[in-house]
Amino acid sequence: AEKQLVISVKTLYDTLKETPFFMPKLFIRVRRADQIEKLIQATEEAGTLITGFIIPKFSLSNADIYIQTVCETGERAGRDIYMMPILEDPGLIDLRYRHQLLYGLKEKLAPMERLVLNIRVGGNDLCHRFGFRRSCRETIHSISAISGIFSDIITVFGMDYVVSGPVWEYYRGEGWDTGLKKELAQDRLCGFTGKTVIHPNQIELVNAAYRVSQKDLADARAILAWDTDSGLLVSGSTSAERMNEYKVHKNWARRILMLSQVFGSE
Repeated sequence: AEKQLVISVKTLYDTLKETPFFMPKLFIRVRRADQIEKLIQATEEAGTLITGFIIPKFSLSNADIYIQTVCETGERAGRDIYMMPILEDPGLIDLRYRHQLLYGLKEKLAPMERLVLNIRVGGNDLCHRFGFRRSCRETIHSISAISGIFSDIITVFGMDYVVSGPVWEYYRGEGWDTGLKKELAQDRLCGFTGKTVIHPNQIELVNAAYRVSQKDLADARAILAWDTDSGLLVSGSTSAERMNEYKVHKNWARRILMLSQVFGSE
């Protein structure tokens, strides 16, 4: 598999030189930390196409070696190499140690925070431990044991990192899209941004779910345009349907503007 991956990256690189085309950010999911340095070296100049690496089952037992390897590989390559750890370690299930585990991971990531583009969650792996599997008519947020873990992850990481929603395993058949839309709405409300996509059919639905409404965008702009020295930091919304208050809604407004820049508005 590694040999084929190296060939594929080199082929992409050669093709891109001959016929320029849009190349998205390329992340490679590894199984071991030593694969990171090996893949960068093996792909040679084509390795510049690799933006970073996805780290499955990121835990206190392997965090140090992954972090060290990513940083050292980037230094040797003379550029930033990014990482996206997946929080799916079965240790998260144990309530006696969950908070210690999550804050321990956050502390380890803190020195390289700017190189962590996304925190991912392994919903299916965690469900597997209990023998759970949601149908396309159900959402993972209805599984209390799993949603509790997600809640703690968002609480620990959500104010400092982008945390993306869990995989939705359905992409064809009756009701798959309705179920995905339902889960995406709950993802967004819970604090997730984006969602891991496993099939092209899912891309447009995920992007659409995070587009910002014109009403929210107008309110966000109005809130952030207020004079903070003014005593009048509360007013009706631009549509005269709700209250806007600077101290309460400024972080929401900043988030709305960032979402509009990435996903657009409707």
